[in-house]
Amino acid sequence: MGLPVEQIVARLGGRLSACGDVTIVGVAPLDQAGEGQLSFLANPKYRAQLARTRASVVVVDEATEVPPGLLAIHTPNPYLYFARVVALLNPPVAHAPGVAASAVVAGAVHAGAHVAPNAVIEVGAVIGEDAVVGPGCVVGRDVHIGARTRLAANVTLYAGVHIGTDCLIHAGAVIGADGFGFARTDDGQWVKFPQIGSVRIGNKVEIGANTTIDRGAMSDTVIADGVKLDNQIQIGHNVEIGEDTAIAGCVGIAGSTRIGKRCMVGGQAGIIGHLSICDDVVISAGTLVTKSIRSPGVYTANLPLQTHADWVKNFSRLRHLDTMAQDIRTIEQRLDKGESES
Repeated sequence: MGLPVEQIVARLGGRLSACGDVTIVGVAPLDQAGEGQLSFLANPKYRAQLARTRASVVVVDEATEVPPGLLAIHTPNPYLYFARVVALLNPPVAHAPGVAASAVVAGAVHAGAHVAPNAVIEVGAVIGEDAVVGPGCVVGRDVHIGARTRLAANVTLYAGVHIGTDCLIHAGAVIGADGFGFARTDDGQWVKFPQIGSVRIGNKVEIGANTTIDRGAMSDTVIADGVKLDNQIQIGHNVEIGEDTAIAGCVGIAGSTRIGKRCMVGGQAGIIGHLSICDDVVISAGTLVTKSIRSPGVYTANLPLQTHADWVKNFSRLRHLDTMAQDIRTIEQRLDKGESES
């Protein structure tokens, strides 16, 4: 049915450029939006699209002027505002309380929670008020799931995992599997080090599809409030991630690393174990972090894309850096000697 634009502004704030009897029924990019839809401008390179858009309303910053006849909502952060409008127009699907007949439940399920078909909830598990356990999920013994937390299909929570309130865990995530811990014998065989810690996840955390978070070896792996994890991330045992940190897809974090608050880690980055990364650090995509980071800022360690032929040529030169350095030192010594003799 949509929402009148005045009602959106009343709920989310912002300043309307003019009065307008407009009902918003959907959202779309500037170049695709039509009547009844709301769009936004956050990146200046798309400014030219304002003149051509057919959107009924656009969200822009305080300084941007829109063409005559186009209704605008002015706000300091258009992208954030647009995200909130999308959430307002697309609330989460409501799930009726109750337990499906095919679910196997041995734990405690709040009367207001929803447990989907073929889910398994083991002894000692606690499912909070208005929580959702999706189809095929396995909730191990003594797991705690807070109020309004939602598990999509086929999520696996190993024994003892604790998850806070208002979290969203996407399909296929595995939380609490054993960390990679082995001791080596004198003859080269591997003996498993029992992983007796667990995983503690705070409130308002989102965990992407097929992401894995290992349980601690002795103490717990900890994911703090507000952390956002993309798909297919590997988090090793005893890692600690601070509040409101966001990590993009395919990142690998080795064991016992500590990441601070409000950090951002780009896709396919790798962080080796036993490091400390302070608050407010940005790690660029594809970066390999091999030492602790103690000062906020942006860190990058990768090579720009180039043709294969250029890479082979440049790498062949890299192989001779030691020889080149020695040649430079020899020349410098000769020059120094010549200057001293003169």
